[in-house]
Amino acid sequence: MIGAVPALLALAFLITALLYASVGFGGGSTYAALLAISGLDYRLLPMVALACNIVVVAGGTVRFARAGIIPWRAALLMTAFAAPAALLGGLTPIGEGSFMLLLGASLVLTAITMLIPVREGQKMVADGPSRVAAAMPVIAAPLGYLAGLVGIGGGIFLAPLLHLTRWKDARAIAATASLFILVNSMFGLIGQLIKQGPGAFGGAIGAALPLLIAVAIGGQIGSLMAVKVLPGRWIRWLTAALVLVVGVRLLAES
Repeated sequence: MIGAVPALLALAFLITALLYASVGFGGGSTYAALLAISGLDYRLLPMVALACNIVVVAGGTVRFARAGIIPWRAALLMTAFAAPAALLGGLTPIGEGSFMLLLGASLVLTAITMLIPVREGQKMVADGPSRVAAAMPVIAAPLGYLAGLVGIGGGIFLAPLLHLTRWKDARAIAATASLFILVNSMFGLIGQLIKQGPGAFGGAIGAALPLLIAVAIGGQIGSLMAVKVLPGRWIRWLTAALVLVVGVRLLAES
């Protein structure tokens, strides 16, 4: 089990949630990396990371819904393909070496996707959606599987693809990514719970309660204030650099 949660780890989770929420994501990839480095049993790691994801993106998803920003029909279609895959990922048995390899690779890919320039406003939709945009529900399915398997939401991969294919405008993409992360994390967590058992889940979440509180605080600050201290692209670059270093480290040790 986790044991006593160091204050430094809780602070790292708070900052991670703040940064990711400010750019529309949950932070599951970085939570998973921090937990892996801290020595948490890899079998419990996805449960904690997914639970933290849910805490961070739930509030943002509700705010997007109330503002009428979520394109419900398209977003639910995409989520309908990804959610069962997330459940399957949560149910899939995996050895520690393979888990760390997949987690490290997903972190490196996360860093790369965060460096992709985001097109906004009229530049985003001037040419209309590309032909690939119609296939995004099918493309979303493997992202859902990865989400349930290693404890990430998948939105960090989905959003850049939606931008590149000019799927919708930037606000609609952010809202869709938030919903995508929330639903995938819930289904992935259910799969993990079935696989590991409610006892393991209760022990992991109970011990990680300070981390859940930390991400709740950080997520609210990030989503409400949008972190105006640094430009959004700087936040993405700094976060990408951190995730890349951790991902390479995990790959080197796997």
